[in-house]
Amino acid sequence: MSAKKPLGDFLRARRQVTSVDQVGLAGGGSRRIPGLRREEVATLAGVSTDYYIRLEQGRERHPSDQVLQALARVFDLTPEAAEHMYDLASPRPHRRRTPGGSDRVSAGVMRLLNRWDHAPAFVVNHRQDVLARNHLADGLHGWLDHSDNLLRFTFLNPASHEFYLDWEDEALAKLADLRAFLGADRDDPAVSELVEELSEASADFRRMWARHDVRAKTDELKRLHHPVVGDLVLWHETLAIASAPDLRIFVSSAEPGSPSERALARLAILERDAHVPRSVRRAVPNVAGRRGEDERPFRQVRHR
Repeated sequence: MSAKKPLGDFLRARRQVTSVDQVGLAGGGSRRIPGLRREEVATLAGVSTDYYIRLEQGRERHPSDQVLQALARVFDLTPEAAEHMYDLASPRPHRRRTPGGSDRVSAGVMRLLNRWDHAPAFVVNHRQDVLARNHLADGLHGWLDHSDNLLRFTFLNPASHEFYLDWEDEALAKLADLRAFLGADRDDPAVSELVEELSEASADFRRMWARHDVRAKTDELKRLHHPVVGDLVLWHETLAIASAPDLRIFVSSAEPGSPSERALARLAILERDAHVPRSVRRAVPNVAGRRGEDERPFRQVRHR
């Protein structure tokens, strides 16, 4: 996103992913460029084409609420995406994050993770660093390269394409959640560093980040593949931590009596007893001794 015209970048991205069929226009046919034309957006929003072009180019930065409402309707924005657009048009003061403050997981939250014996659960911060996870989450994906950050794992580890059976949807959802959780706070250096790293390393990231999707994670169904226990279908829920606004808990559960529940139970036994097949143990050199001296079934994740 350009620091000089964030609203314009957002509008252009949404225009390019909005189809003629979505807005009810006839005669879409084949087009050299995806999405709507600028003049079509202008007509649908009830503004002049010149005015809309100025919005995209950043020459008009203070549209009225009426114009923003019309654009939200044209692009069929979710409430979160519409709020994001309003914030880009009229930036509000954001709470400054204390360096390192978002990396602290309280003992109470750690105990909570520990008590979920049948549900993989982990804590993430505002840039989707995994700060702590229980033993079941550790066995599910903690041994994979780049698992200390959900975005790095998704875009930098080829194994993520096998782990997430719906990889494209999962990757898009993670980026949409990042934008929704950050709001219009575009100056966070830690996030900027991560975005720059992923932009340089992954064409998929560049393509998806350019869409400017905004949608917070709430509850969703995930289809995963684990090399030992096989395929799992898990219901994922996102929980806010009132005492630490920058942190969230991601927890998953399986349908009672389902093959996925049995697979999780098997994984829990394997993780607890460290009875991991030799082929996997070679990829996870510390799995057998992961419990350490204090025998904790959870661990905090260190980041570089």
